[in-house]
Amino acid sequence: MRPERILSSSAVALAAAIRRRETTAREVVEAHIARIRRVNPTINALVRDRFDDALGEARIADEKTGSVHPDDLPPLHGIPFTTKDALRAAGMPNTSGLWARRGVIASKDATAVKRLKDAGAILLGVTNISELCMWMESNNKVWGRTNNPYDPTRTAGGSSGGEGAIVGAGGSVLGLGSDVGGSIRMPAFFNGAFGHKPTGGLVPNTGHYPAAERLHQRYVTTGPIVRRAEDLMPFLRVVAGPDGIEEHNIEPRLGDPGKIDLSKITVYVVPDNGLFAVDRRMAAAQQRAARALEAAGARIEHRRIPALKRSLEIWSAMLHDGGGDETFAELMAAGGQLHPLRELGKVALGRSRYTLPGLLLCLLERVPDLMAERSKKSVLLGHELRVEIESMLGDDGVMLFPSYPTVAPRHHAPLLVPFKWSYTAIFNVLELPVTQVPMGLDERGVPLGVQIAASNQRDTLTIAAALELERAAGGWTPPPRWPL
Repeated sequence: MRPERILSSSAVALAAAIRRRETTAREVVEAHIARIRRVNPTINALVRDRFDDALGEARIADEKTGSVHPDDLPPLHGIPFTTKDALRAAGMPNTSGLWARRGVIASKDATAVKRLKDAGAILLGVTNISELCMWMESNNKVWGRTNNPYDPTRTAGGSSGGEGAIVGAGGSVLGLGSDVGGSIRMPAFFNGAFGHKPTGGLVPNTGHYPAAERLHQRYVTTGPIVRRAEDLMPFLRVVAGPDGIEEHNIEPRLGDPGKIDLSKITVYVVPDNGLFAVDRRMAAAQQRAARALEAAGARIEHRRIPALKRSLEIWSAMLHDGGGDETFAELMAAGGQLHPLRELGKVALGRSRYTLPGLLLCLLERVPDLMAERSKKSVLLGHELRVEIESMLGDDGVMLFPSYPTVAPRHHAPLLVPFKWSYTAIFNVLELPVTQVPMGLDERGVPLGVQIAASNQRDTLTIAAALELERAAGGWTPPPRWPL
C-alpha cells in the first residue's frame, strides 16, 4: 500500500489489509512515523516517542501474521496508536502536564492502554495535554503548547489536545483520550476528527492521573479519537468493561451500529444552550447534519431545553459533589505548598511553574462551598435534566447539539469568555454517551462539527448516526497545509 493510502485508511481497513498480507505492520507504522516527523515540529502534539520500540513490535507482529491463521490475530493487530500523557503507558512520561511531575515515568500501563496493546495495537508515543487535564487548551510548563494542524494560530483543544491534533494531522490511526468536560470531544472537533465520550462508567479510568474517585469514575470517561467513524465501535469494544479495580464501572451493552435502522430513530435538534450564541457556521453544520439524517429516513424534531442555560453551574456543582477528598489545589501543589495568588503574580512576571488557567481553577473550585445551598439545588437540577433529556430521547432518539459556539478559537481567546465548554461538559455529569462528528471545513479551512447524544448505554445509536454523517458529509478531511 502507498503511504497516502495507509494514512487515509481506518484501523479496520488497515488491520484487514495486514491480515491479507496486502501490507505489513511495519509499513503502516513507518508511514505514521514519517507523517509525525513531518507535522509535529509545527503542532507539538507528540511529546515523547517510542519509534524504535514500535518498529520492533511491528516486526514481531509481521512474523506473527505469517505464522498463524488470520482469524487468530487480535482485532487491532499491527495498528499504531497514541495516548495522552495523563494515562499511564509503561516506560513513558506520566506528568499530566504538572511541572512537579516532570520526571515521572510510568512503570505499568493504564487499563485502557493495556487493553489496546493486548488487542494488537502498537504504541507510538504519548501526547500533550493541559495542566492536570483541567483546561481546554493543551499547554503546560512541561511540554509547551500544542497547535491546531488546520491553523497553528488556533487551539488544538484540551485536555486531550495532543491526541486530537496528531489524529487530525494524520499521524495516528487511534488516539486514546479522557473526558471530564469535553476533553475528547473538543479536541476531536477542533482537529476535524471523530471522538466518542462513552456512557459514564463504561470504560475504566484506572491508570489516569489525576485519579477518578467516587462518582468521578462515571463523570470522567476514557475513550477514542479516530479519523474514521468505523473505528469507534471496535475501539470501544476493546477498552470497555469493568477491570475489577474501579468500583463504578458498568457492563457494556454494545450492539452493531451497522444494524441500526435510521428510519426508526428521531433526531432532536437543539440549537443552543440558551447562554452562549452559536456562530452561523456551526448552526449551518448542525442543520446539514439534521438534513442528512432526515434523508436517511430519520424523523426530525426541533426542541429547546431551558435548563441547559444552567449547564455550567450544574456541571460544577455535580463535579464538586461527586469528587474525592483531594482538592485541585492540593493536586497542583503535589505534596508541597501552593499559594495561588502569589503564583498569579509570578505568572505576570513569567516566573511561575504553573499555568494561568490552573491557578484560576484553584481559586474557582472554592465557589460551590461558598454557595452550598445553591450548589445543592444545582445538583438536583442536574438529575432532573438527565431525566428530561432521557425521557425525550427514549431508546430510539438522538440529540444534535453544537460542539462549541464557534470553530477552534485562537490561542488564549478562551480565557476571555472561559465557560463556552459548557456545551460539552454538561453531558459528563448526565453520564450520557456522545459522539463528536466532523462536518467538513469552513471557508477558512477550519473544521466544523456537531455532537450526537443519546440515552445511557445507547452508544451504538450515536455511533450509527456518526457513520451515516460520515457517508453524507465526508468525515475527516486532512489538513490542507499537509496533504497526504
